[in-house]
Amino acid sequence: MAAELSRHQRLVIELSVRVLRAAMTRSTKARVDTVEVRLALRCLLYHCPDRWPLELFWDASKGENDIGRAQGCTAAFNGVVRQLRAAGRYAE
Repeated sequence: MAAELSRHQRLVIELSVRVLRAAMTRSTKARVDTVEVRLALRCLLYHCPDRWPLELFWDASKGENDIGRAQGCTAAFNGVVRQLRAAGRYAE
C-alpha cells in the first residue's frame, strides 16, 4: 500500500493532472509542448510507476498533425491517470 501523501504532494499531483487535462483539450488545435506541460510531467515522474505514459504525452504534444497529436495526448493522459490511480496517488 502506498504511503500517505502530504497535502503538498496531493496538490502537486492534482494541479499537474489539471495542466495535462487542459493541454490534452488544447491539443486538437495546436502543439502543447509548453513549459507548463513539461513541469507537470516532471512533477508526476516520481508518482508514476511506469514512465512510458509521461514520455508518450511529451512526444505526442510536439506532433504537427492535429488528429495524431490529439489522439496521442488523450491516450497518454489516460495512461498517466490510470498509473496514478493504481499507485494510490490520485482519486478523482
